[in-house]
Amino acid sequence: MMASMLEFRTAGFNPYAVKYSPYYDSRIAVASAANYGIVGNGRLFCLGLGPQGVQVEKTFDTNDAQYDLAWSEINENQLLAACGDGSIKLYDVNVDDFPVMSFHEHKREAYAVAWSPVTKDTFASSSWDGTIKIWSPARRESLRTLPVGNCTYSTSYCPSNPSIISAVSTDSYLRIFDLRTPVNAQYHLTDKIPVHQPPSAPMPPGLSPPSMPAEILTHDWNKYRHSVIATGGVDRVIRTFDIRNPTAGPASIMMGHEYAVRRIAWSPHAADILLSASYDMTVRLWTDGSTMATDQSPPVKPGLQLGVMNRHTEFVTGVDWCLFGVGGWVATAGWDERVLLWDANMMLQGRV
Repeated sequence: MMASMLEFRTAGFNPYAVKYSPYYDSRIAVASAANYGIVGNGRLFCLGLGPQGVQVEKTFDTNDAQYDLAWSEINENQLLAACGDGSIKLYDVNVDDFPVMSFHEHKREAYAVAWSPVTKDTFASSSWDGTIKIWSPARRESLRTLPVGNCTYSTSYCPSNPSIISAVSTDSYLRIFDLRTPVNAQYHLTDKIPVHQPPSAPMPPGLSPPSMPAEILTHDWNKYRHSVIATGGVDRVIRTFDIRNPTAGPASIMMGHEYAVRRIAWSPHAADILLSASYDMTVRLWTDGSTMATDQSPPVKPGLQLGVMNRHTEFVTGVDWCLFGVGGWVATAGWDERVLLWDANMMLQGRV
C-alpha cells in the first residue's frame, strides 16, 4: 500500500457514493447500504481527515438503503441522502440521529440527488419511478416534477445555468431539460440525445463502440466546457456529447473498462480529465482527447486512458475529486466496504 493512499472501512455497509465537501478538503461523506443494497438499513458516514487518518465524525442510519448523497451548497454542515424507500433525507452533522427534513414523493427507489451549484436554493432527485423532482430545502413538497418515463439513474445541474437539468436512464437517452421553456407537452424537455447512435462523422481507426441501446448509469457535466457531458453505462463505453449540437453524436469515445461504468467525475482542475469507476473493480483516469494535438483532427476523438487504480476488490460505485489543494486528490468507494483516498497525479506518473 503506497504511503499516499488512505483507507477507511465502512464495516457492514457497502458504499454506493462518496462526495467531498464543497467547503472543506478534510470532510468526506459516504452513502452506503447493508447487504449490497438488496435488503436492510442504510448508513451515511461523515468522515474527517486528520493527523490520525480518516475518522468518523458522524453517522446517520436509515431504514432503507442509501444510493446517493449530495452536500448542501448553502450550509456546510448539511447533506442529502437518497434512499431506497423513495425518500430524500436532509441531515445536519450538528443534529444527532434524525434528519432535519424528509422529502418523500418518489414511488420507487431514489437513486440520485444533486444540489444546484449556481443558485444553491434547489436540489434535484431522480428515481426508479421514472421521474426527476426539483425541491427547495425549505419545503416538503416538490417544486416540480419532470417525467422521464423509465428508471432514471442519474440527474445533474448544468454548472453554469441553474435552469438546465440533465438525466440518463435505462432507455439509452441523455435528456436535457430547460426550466425556462414552456411546460407544454414536453415538460421542459429540450433535447433527447440517443447515446448509442453511431456518429454521423467517420470514426477514428480501430474505434468501434457498440451501437445497441443499453442502460446509462452515470453522467457528469464538464466543469470548464459547460455544454459538454460525459456518459457511461452497461456497454462499458464512456462518451462525451456537446449539447450545443445534440444530433452530432459523441465528440469523444473512451474504451477500456471490462464491465459496466458505474460513476463518472470530470476533474475540477483540468478541462480534459475525467475519472470513471466500474464494476470491473477499477478506477480509470482519462483524457477525452480535446487538448491533444493532432495533424488532422478526426471529428470523433479517441480518448486516452492515462492510468488504472485497481486496489478495490469489489464493484467500484463512487468517485469524487477534492476541490482544493494541489489538484489531484480523489476519493473512491466500492462494495468491498472501503473508501480510498489517493492522489490521481501519482497515476499520471505511473506510481499507483
